[in-house]
Amino acid sequence: MTVPFSRKLLAETLGTALLLAVVIGSGIMAERLAGGNVAIALLANTLATVGGLYVLIELLGPLSGAHFNPAVSLVMALRGALPRGQLLPYVAAQLLGAMLGAWLAHAMFEMPVLQFSAKLRGGQGQWIAEGVATFGLLLVILRAPAERVAAMVACYIGAAYWFTASTSFANPAAVFGRLFSDSFAGIAPASAPGFVLAELAGAGLALGVHRLLGAQRA
Repeated sequence: MTVPFSRKLLAETLGTALLLAVVIGSGIMAERLAGGNVAIALLANTLATVGGLYVLIELLGPLSGAHFNPAVSLVMALRGALPRGQLLPYVAAQLLGAMLGAWLAHAMFEMPVLQFSAKLRGGQGQWIAEGVATFGLLLVILRAPAERVAAMVACYIGAAYWFTASTSFANPAAVFGRLFSDSFAGIAPASAPGFVLAELAGAGLALGVHRLLGAQRA
């Protein structure tokens, strides 16, 4: 069945919004309940993100591919899996969804809806971490068996929350959405460009490595 393009854009907007609501909302809840224990807060944030991401990919993947991520959409357009004329609308839908997801999380927790993060995240280690996180995510997406993509992506992101110094945003739309939340999961606008450039570099490297590795074994 051919999915109308408008429905694909709706799926990308909705999916990205719900993903950011999960990430930011669980961060707010975790910070309130963890009693100052950052490790417990991060663990709770991780578990919620893993579960939410898996469900959203399974739910909306058949409609739009469940990219929820401009870096993923860019790589798919370069490979011809996404028509290049659809790339910018996909990215616009993802960015809009990310912002709406942040606002939804704030509304649920009775916080000011409109806010900007003051949480600086930067430095060489953080940028390398974002490159590594996005590289791994795209390599999983490109090489995982189709029936296992949702589980493998969710598991990878869960692991990357802990083994990367940046806690694995791995998604320019996530960076954009988190700009609008001065919470546990936020990122200050001044820190965003370095994260996005690192993510795009990691995605490009993943595409190159995927091509070097060749076709997956049956």
